[in-house]
Amino acid sequence: MPELKVLLDGLGIPESPRWHQGRLWFCNWIDQQVVAVGLDGKPEVMSAKGPVPMGYSIDWLPDGRLLVTGDKLRRQEPGGPMVTHAQQGGNEIVVDRRGNIYINGADFDFAGGEAPKPGYIRLITPDGQLRQVADDIQFPNGMVITPDNRTLIIAESFAGRLTAFDIGTDGDLSNRRVFADGLGPDGICLDAEGAVWVSTGAFSVARVAEGGEILQRVELSEDQAPFALMLGGPDRRTLFIMTAEWHRADSITSNIQRLVSGPRTGKILALPVPVPGTGRP
Repeated sequence: MPELKVLLDGLGIPESPRWHQGRLWFCNWIDQQVVAVGLDGKPEVMSAKGPVPMGYSIDWLPDGRLLVTGDKLRRQEPGGPMVTHAQQGGNEIVVDRRGNIYINGADFDFAGGEAPKPGYIRLITPDGQLRQVADDIQFPNGMVITPDNRTLIIAESFAGRLTAFDIGTDGDLSNRRVFADGLGPDGICLDAEGAVWVSTGAFSVARVAEGGEILQRVELSEDQAPFALMLGGPDRRTLFIMTAEWHRADSITSNIQRLVSGPRTGKILALPVPVPGTGRP
């Protein structure tokens, strides 16, 4: 198997990776930055920390404007200013090829240790209408949309599963079903054979087929937990793995507090893979 290489380190918690315009864009949590890095490992801050919480997840409208989640959904206008796109805050985001925005979240203080509440997926249409299209999501995380724009797959982290929905012509979601379970999903990505790259819940990531068959597994060091994945590079055959130090014996709150106040242990790892990425994001 090809060797894992470190593309970039010294990060907070790198999350929400996207391959866009020849570079890997991601959210550098804790430092509240949107960053783009080339294959040469040289980063550029694209949206610096502002006066309000932002930078959980990113995607782009069909016209190329950047969207950034946080306490609200914000949009970067030409020239750099951030404006409110919708009052809806959230965690992860994905935009389909028609310009429908899917944003998910759960209304409890995850980092503060509050008891979990079921989450949701909400749709913001191109004309600005907002409606809920799925509920009872057990901590919603990464989402992908297939190239034909007919299926949305979401990571339900607290349930340890990937869940698929059919996408209607009006953007609504239906036909909810389990894509794969027995995992530890966070940020996910899709490849051209319909498999999903996902974290396993341990210090490894896996390529999983619909139904749950593990097609490939990549082991990581036991001090680097995977938070999200993206297939990118010129031919989208490079798997980027976003990691940060995580102590499994400690609580979520303790781990986050250590990452906030301690050294920046986040890394982006890169690994060549045979099957290219596809779909959105």
